[in-house]
Amino acid sequence: MKENFIIKEATVEDSEKIGEVFDLYRQFYKKDPDKIISIEYIKQRLTNKESTIFFVEEDNICIGIVQLYVTFDSLELSKKIILYDLFVRPEYRKKGIGAMLMDASKDFAENNGISGIELSTAISNGTAQRLYESLGYERDNEFYNYYLSIKK
Repeated sequence: MKENFIIKEATVEDSEKIGEVFDLYRQFYKKDPDKIISIEYIKQRLTNKESTIFFVEEDNICIGIVQLYVTFDSLELSKKIILYDLFVRPEYRKKGIGAMLMDASKDFAENNGISGIELSTAISNGTAQRLYESLGYERDNEFYNYYLSIKK
């Protein structure tokens, strides 16, 4: 069944179909549904070339996405990727799509001289953790993550 899936790098023209899946991703993390704002967010990232998005498509429908932000790693004196968003529609899970998207991310890093990929996931998201660890990602036991929320 995997042979029917097509992986693509997103362009601005793909914003609407990707934005729909991005909205599902945000809902997974307990954000209110808002397809319009999700589509606009994706459109802005692609228009401004602020992220790279790969998506899997079947019959012209987006079924999974990964969004990558290239930034810098001061300790390694190189570029790195922050893999912030990975989501596959629930009805398409357990078909290797998440791994396809992760492999596309790794290929992108290797082809662009990027030294590593950093990601985080919810402590309760054991499914994602198993996927990442099966692909060679190592859990960081050396650093804690902190976050400061700035009110708008």
